[in-house]
Amino acid sequence: MRLLLVEDDDHVAAALSAVLARHGLAVVHARNGEEALKALLPDDAEPFAVVLLDLGLPDQDGFEVCGRIRKICATPVIMVTARADVRSRIHGLNLGADDYVVKPYDTGELLARIHAVSRRTVSPSERGGEPPADESAAGHALHLGAVTVELPTRQVSVDGTAVPLTRKEFDLLALLAQRPGVVFRREQIISEVWRTSWEGTGRTLEVHIASLRAKLRMPALIETVRGVGYRLVVPASGRPASPAS
Repeated sequence: MRLLLVEDDDHVAAALSAVLARHGLAVVHARNGEEALKALLPDDAEPFAVVLLDLGLPDQDGFEVCGRIRKICATPVIMVTARADVRSRIHGLNLGADDYVVKPYDTGELLARIHAVSRRTVSPSERGGEPPADESAAGHALHLGAVTVELPTRQVSVDGTAVPLTRKEFDLLALLAQRPGVVFRREQIISEVWRTSWEGTGRTLEVHIASLRAKLRMPALIETVRGVGYRLVVPASGRPASPAS
């Protein structure tokens, strides 16, 4: 997932970019508003999933940049600023920002906010190109190689054969299947599937991942990203040959 970081302080940008990269994000750094707007113009590169916009920019006010971003694209914008007053937050949100983070912030909270805004429904053109998984006309069936996930009926099949899953197994698979290739952090999965915090539930997640791999008989479908979490990898054709780590 690509992220555009708009930050005029190179030291702050370098440190934050390193943290975000460790969590599976590809960061592009813009030092001012004009660089940010140019980076957001359509090209052949993968579109940005999120813009992290510092308000204290050297060439123009961050609020103005946010307003100009909204005129050219629908990419989610998270404003980052030391201004903690409610009026500034309301102004930013009214300009089209999706979220507002006040410095100093906790890195874990920032990551959670980035993933939260990036999950909001966007069209295939806004994601750039075709959707990662074939969907039915109603958007309810996900076809991932040999695996079909029916969201309304909570049914899963492999090569047309139904595979019974527990409630949590289905929720886990559905979460990953709706964003193939995207790395989901362990904390994020626990929060969304189990509706609780990470502490003490890590083993539970590992057990459910192992169970899904076994039931689907496709161990490489769910890939472990060491030190971060998991992602779903759609095979080009047939079943993956090698097991996931």
